[in-house]
Amino acid sequence: MTDAGLAGLIALVVLFIPIGAFLIGSIPFGYLVGRFAYRTDLRQHGSGNIGAMNALRTLGTKGAVAVLLLDAAKGVIPVALVLHPMILHVGSTYVGFGHTDRLASIAGGCAVLGHCFSPWLGWKGGKGVATAFGVIFALCWPAGLICVVAWLLGALAVTRYSSVGSMLAMVVAPFALYGFTRSPAEALFGVFVALLIFWTHRENIARLRAGTEGPITLFARRA
Repeated sequence: MTDAGLAGLIALVVLFIPIGAFLIGSIPFGYLVGRFAYRTDLRQHGSGNIGAMNALRTLGTKGAVAVLLLDAAKGVIPVALVLHPMILHVGSTYVGFGHTDRLASIAGGCAVLGHCFSPWLGWKGGKGVATAFGVIFALCWPAGLICVVAWLLGALAVTRYSSVGSMLAMVVAPFALYGFTRSPAEALFGVFVALLIFWTHRENIARLRAGTEGPITLFARRA
């Protein structure tokens, strides 16, 4: 490989991982599904959030499922791309990241940030939960299952609040990731995303304390 070719590959890895993952994460699927499939702007209804829970209340179950899966895919795709053999080889051999878990964790963190701060919506976005779940499943699917169980316990078994389930799942995430992978980088991603999700849920926390948080309504019809 020529020096110019090597330099190009290194630039691809260094720039593509954070910027590419952020841009993938920034695609506002909640807005797009609502606007083009339902002629509804989620930002003008309910909590004003473009995530799956507001889609459930506003668009109904089918719309919410579509938003949930698409937002989760934004977390899966960047990690899967990083795990491509060519990217792994360049990243570990030439750039010096050393381990695939570091590359994947960087991509996952940037994807969640892109979802929460989308440049296409004036640097606003969703709360990051579905995309974070997508990243966790892509990093380690058993850890993802543990986080889903935590969400179910918090949101359905103990309370009827999705926000409680989301925050509980993210508290569990770093422990589940480290427990299955023994990867400090993936555990650090778990800590980062937990702090971010708590920050994006600051209004939910205030409503929970005030007793005004809206409960989950499964199998909702479009409002």
